[in-house]
Parts: sequence; structure tokens; C-alpha cells
Amino acid sequence: MYLPAHFDETRPEVSHALLRAHPLGLLVTQDAAGEMAANSVPFVLDADPAGGPGILRAHVARANPLWRTARGDLDSLVVFQGDQAYISPSFYASKAEHGKVVPTWNYVMVQARGRLRAVDDADWLRAFVTRLTDRHEAPRAQPWAVSDAPEDYIATMLRAIVGIEIVLTSLTGKWKVGQNRSAADRAGVAQGLADAGIRFEACSAAPAPAPDRT
Repeated sequence: MYLPAHFDETRPEVSHALLRAHPLGLLVTQDAAGEMAANSVPFVLDADPAGGPGILRAHVARANPLWRTARGDLDSLVVFQGDQAYISPSFYASKAEHGKVVPTWNYVMVQARGRLRAVDDADWLRAFVTRLTDRHEAPRAQPWAVSDAPEDYIATMLRAIVGIEIVLTSLTGKWKVGQNRSAADRAGVAQGLADAGIRFEACSAAPAPAPDRT
């Protein structure tokens, strides 16, 4: 992706936080014929014991061909999208100063790349879906658990899915939140979005502009 230096988010903990807050990733794979497929899949990011950027784990329907057709000899791509919003030139303090402003779009995102492999193992799947469920049910006053459903039903559901695992070769964050604007313009954007009822914390917390203002 196009990534000017002042939008490059290099802190792993910041990218990890986005993945935890927005775990539904767009998984892009390619098959042997060169055909590409895009599937929205909820992921869990785990640490890589080998010291790499991490390991993404998920599951897909057995009927979904991606677990059989995705090439394992090249990287798949997973895109995680965070906050995003249209930015009006009217938000900028510099509009009143010289008028040389145009609209843009602010957003935060993480792209993860790595080789995909399928995990067709009942014990692995049971442990994974239990962990995934526990994570997303935790905020509820009365969380649902996998064990709440009849055992024979869960066994049937597990046979209908396949696990996927992607050992990451890269995890790249892009925070396009006005780092190439003045402090006054960034403050105006934060206020303009707040006035419109749009929550975009990254805009108000944008770091100082980088020297390269292209």
C-alpha cells in the first residue's frame, strides 16, 4: 500500500490494539489459477514463539473453498480497518487564513501478511471456538458459553468448520490522521468530527507533523 513516512505506525502495540478492537479482517487469498477471493473473517492474534509479528487464527465454513484453494506458497493478506471519516475543508483553521485546503479522508488500518494453512482438527477447533467465544462474550452480564449448547449439536457444528492459521511475515499500520497538518488544523478536525457526533480518537491524538508534508 501507499505509505508516506508520516502515516507509518511502527509501534506493534498500537497495531495490536486495533486488531483487538476491530477483529473482523478482510482476508484476501489467491488460488492456483490466479483468481483472488476476499472473505470477512473474525481473527485472534497470538504471539509467535519464533519472534515474528504474530500468528492470526480463525475458522471458516467447511463449504468455503478458501481453506482448500488458498495458495500456501505465497502470502495471503488480511486488512483490519479501524476508525474512518470524511474530513471537510471547513474543519481546518487554515481555511480562514488562505483557503488553500481540500477535502480528504482520515482512517486507521493494519495490513497483515503471511502464509495460510488449514487446520482440520476437531480438538484444535473446539479449543479455538471456545476461546473465541469466551473473548467476545466476556463483556456480557450473562455470557454464553460453548458448553451451554447440547454436546451432539456442538460436535455437528465443529464438523462444519475448518481452522485457518497465518504465521505473519509482516504487520503494517497506517494512521492517516492529519500528521501532515498544523496543530490548529488537527484540533479543528477533532472538533468538527465531535460536533458531527463522529468518534475518532486517533484524530485528536495525532502526533506532531512530520517534516515531509507531501
